[in-house]
Amino acid sequence: MGLPALEFSDCYLDSPLFRERLKSHELELDKTNKFIKELIKDGKALIQSFKNLSNAKRKFADSLNEFKFQCIGDAETDDEMCIAKSLQEFAAVLQNLEDERTRMIENANDVLIMPLERFRKEQISAAKEAKKRYDKETEKYCAVLEKHLSLSARKKESHLHEADNQVDNVRQHYYEVSLEYVFKVQEVQERKMFDFVEPLLAFLQGLFTYYHHGYELAKDFNHFKTNLTISIQNTRNRFESTRSEVESLMKKMKENPHEHKSVSQHTMEGYLYVQEKRSFVSTWVKYYCTYYKEPKRITMVLFDPKSGGKMGEEESFILKSCTRRKSDSIEKRFCFDVEAVDKPGVMTMQALSEEDRRLWMEAMDGREPVRYHDDTFLDVIGFNVMKKFIYAVETRGINEQGLYRIVGVSSKVQKLLSLAMDPKTCADVELDCQDWEIKTITSAIKNYLRYNLRSCFCNISLPKRNSLCHKLDNPDARVTEIHTLVHRLETKFDFFLFFPHSVASHHQHNLMTVANLGVVFGPTLLRPQEETVAHHERVKSQESRQHTNRVRPKNYVLTVPITVSHLGILCVSPSVPSPSPTSPRSPSWPMFSAPSSPQQMSSTSSDSSPGRSSFVNFSVSRFCSISGRKARALYACKAEHDSELSFIAGTIFENVHVSREPGWLEGTLGGRTGLIPENYVEFL
Repeated sequence: MGLPALEFSDCYLDSPLFRERLKSHELELDKTNKFIKELIKDGKALIQSFKNLSNAKRKFADSLNEFKFQCIGDAETDDEMCIAKSLQEFAAVLQNLEDERTRMIENANDVLIMPLERFRKEQISAAKEAKKRYDKETEKYCAVLEKHLSLSARKKESHLHEADNQVDNVRQHYYEVSLEYVFKVQEVQERKMFDFVEPLLAFLQGLFTYYHHGYELAKDFNHFKTNLTISIQNTRNRFESTRSEVESLMKKMKENPHEHKSVSQHTMEGYLYVQEKRSFVSTWVKYYCTYYKEPKRITMVLFDPKSGGKMGEEESFILKSCTRRKSDSIEKRFCFDVEAVDKPGVMTMQALSEEDRRLWMEAMDGREPVRYHDDTFLDVIGFNVMKKFIYAVETRGINEQGLYRIVGVSSKVQKLLSLAMDPKTCADVELDCQDWEIKTITSAIKNYLRYNLRSCFCNISLPKRNSLCHKLDNPDARVTEIHTLVHRLETKFDFFLFFPHSVASHHQHNLMTVANLGVVFGPTLLRPQEETVAHHERVKSQESRQHTNRVRPKNYVLTVPITVSHLGILCVSPSVPSPSPTSPRSPSWPMFSAPSSPQQMSSTSSDSSPGRSSFVNFSVSRFCSISGRKARALYACKAEHDSELSFIAGTIFENVHVSREPGWLEGTLGGRTGLIPENYVEFL
């Protein structure tokens, strides 16, 4: 039902029913006021949303307009040009549409928000003010009336007449305010039908105008849309028709990558890792390198795809030589050394594979590393560093068990060598501190002697003496000849041959006897010119020695055919007695002994260096005597690499022989062959 009508005559009666009808109108005005407030709030939010949407669409249109399609090839087809133009057309349509929306948004505040706010302030607020006056006059009239009616009839006539006039004036003013309030309420209820709805109609008209403009734009865009649809379909059809051919070509290249790889005969390019020294350590940095064969120029650009593809500055130099790096001279694989005409030093590079290294070396006319067969080369830095290392071992760790046998961590060993051999950092290396473990220093000594010298100092080019030593039947003569060969070495190599003596003299603590040191330093110090995996022929087995049933004298010397390459199984020490067979961890194999008469030896060692002792004891190491023997594990060991064996104390190994890894043996356990720590076993 609607609101009840308000009659002006009811203002004079002021009945309870009139008051109820008036209250219903007041509640409706409050409801309308709240609704208009919410509508204004929602209208402002809608306009702001329109602005945000317009800004987003304009930004989207700008992005479309800025992007340019790049087609493959130099010439573009009509379809490709139409597609390339499409984004700019889309952007133009959106921009035009948003221009119309902007006009609508600018008018929305004038046609919707301001009229609603004006109606609420001018009409509803005026009605509220009229209600306040009406309520105030009602209270005043009621108070005056009650006071007037309480007057006594005994009052003077003049006083009563004056009181009646005052009540009539208040009543008349109350009726006037009541009439004005009823009029204002009626007016607001009638005006809201047009003052409130008309702004909404104007706002909707603006929306309709905006949408109509979009419709007109769509009609104008229809022609381009049709052409674009045709171009897209034509492009898709061409793609489908050629896709199978491209896929077939891709499969052929996958199956035979080398046949389809495009490599110029004048250039070679690809990624290479270059060894660089940074903060006293060697690091490998990835470069993209290009080699131009005609000017022999190499360009390098620092570039790593996994780090975001940041490109560094280009470096270039003229190639002088390229040499393959031997695998036993560096830990990395696929390496080669490059020398430049306009750049000092040697640059070590690592290819991605063996085939990749071959291609680089072929392009740069690379050569194989030169084998040195001449006199031994040992520079001043290496000589002094080795003396420094040996002094540190003898002063800090001479009593450590397994000295020179226990292998240090490879990364620490390489770091120590790189710092000690670098002229810029060698003076800063302090071996007295605890940062460098003894096993790290001893491993550095062995690694340098084995891998870093240009040529092993005992690769003696004495084929005639070698042959003579091998053919001598007399054991004393053989030992004398070996003595002569050793004394042909330069005096500066003395400490390399004799520093194990100080280690062996402390074998009660470090468990490193002369024989054990022979195992460790034999393959390192006294290796042949050309290494081979072939073992020397066993001289006489245990069974054959028992079969002969010969009684050996106390100083019996075992005769074996010794060549210069056999020097790798000898450990030399001046006048050091062989360890007792009953001493802890002493070897149980035959020993060489020099003749007891110094005069006899001196007669055959005329080539010895002056000032040297002519009496040298040689202890045959396990390098020759243990091949094929059995060994028992003294301790348990857990393998850390696939090439090693795991075992417990008491395990028996078959077919044990010396490994090419210093400090390790090779043996068979349960049908599997692997490495065994040499100081963990005893031989049976």
